[in-house]
Amino acid sequence: GPLSERPLMEVRLGELHTWISTCNFSPQGLLGAVQKAWSSYCAKYIHVRRGGPAGISMLLAGYCLLSYGWNYQHFSK
Repeated sequence: GPLSERPLMEVRLGELHTWISTCNFSPQGLLGAVQKAWSSYCAKYIHVRRGGPAGISMLLAGYCLLSYGWNYQHFSK
């Protein structure tokens, strides 16, 4: 298919610059990308028949890293 419709993991290294230039970096485009990433995450790890603790634990680990990043200056003093 066209390069702009391919997911990031299917883009070759030589095509990466062209693929990035086809992306929509407006606020609406970035919000759409976040929504698409969230829905694919939920489809792969949360809304499955035999789900394990992997999806929830990855979400909690991400929250811990994000929280640590927000409070890094407070922790370093």
